Amino acid sequence: MSRLPRLSGEDVVKVLVSKFGFRVSRQKDSHVILVKHVGGRKIGTVVPLHQELKLGTLMGVLKLAGIGKDESIKALEDP
Repeated sequence: MSRLPRLSGEDVVKVLVSKFGFRVSRQKDSHVILVKHVGGRKIGTVVPLHQELKLGTLMGVLKLAGIGKDESIKALEDP
């Protein structure tokens, strides 16, 4: 199993928007709130805009977004 790369908050926002269909709902200070609607459900997550997210923080963002670790690694590897 591959490991998650170290990413900044801005990189995570870009990946979630471009590859997973999220949109930026709003921003409060250094946190961006992303949402997407799937089958009548609203899925949301919060991404802190840090220089480098700790792995636990990144895993929490992905869990809130409903994205598995393997799925996110594959999305990061594909251009």
